[in-house]
Amino acid sequence: METKNSDRRVKYTKMVIKDSFVKFLKEKPLSKITVKEICEDADINRATFYAHYTDQYDLLQQIENEIIGDINLYLNEYNFEETNLIDVRIIERILDYIADNAELFDLLLNLNGDMKFQQEFIIIIGQQHFLPILGSNSVNKDDAEYLFHFLASGAVGVIQMWLKSGMKKSARDISELILKTSNNGRTAYMPQ
Repeated sequence: METKNSDRRVKYTKMVIKDSFVKFLKEKPLSKITVKEICEDADINRATFYAHYTDQYDLLQQIENEIIGDINLYLNEYNFEETNLIDVRIIERILDYIADNAELFDLLLNLNGDMKFQQEFIIIIGQQHFLPILGSNSVNKDDAEYLFHFLASGAVGVIQMWLKSGMKKSARDISELILKTSNNGRTAYMPQ
């Protein structure tokens, strides 16, 4: 029973640390955020913070790793090579996850966000979403890699705009837009 309560306390502590961190990340660059101010805002002591993170950079890295892990879980549930089609439902599922974490994604994917995270996000989306499909459609591998970067970067750009506009369009609408654009782009490139 103690372990369950302990786990709950750890989750709560990490949540308040993350919430405080995100609050400061909206106000200033990562390099200007201090552990002291995160702890004061989260109402925890520094020892508690350091029990989970080495510094604010480690905190950001762990948040990004969690996001990447979640997205990989969603993508791994779907076998793109087997169907040879991009399904709008998987894109919509990822966009629903992004919408549930909109404030954080808006920070991480904006111009002041972590470029390493943005590149990793593009690569994950591209490799698991576009590259197997492009490679299976008789496009040579070199061209397929250029296309997947183009399509994945474009998809991320659409997501950035969707977040900036307050997600006025539904996740389904944006999913269909990404899917139609990627399908048309691939079709236009296919040898006749």
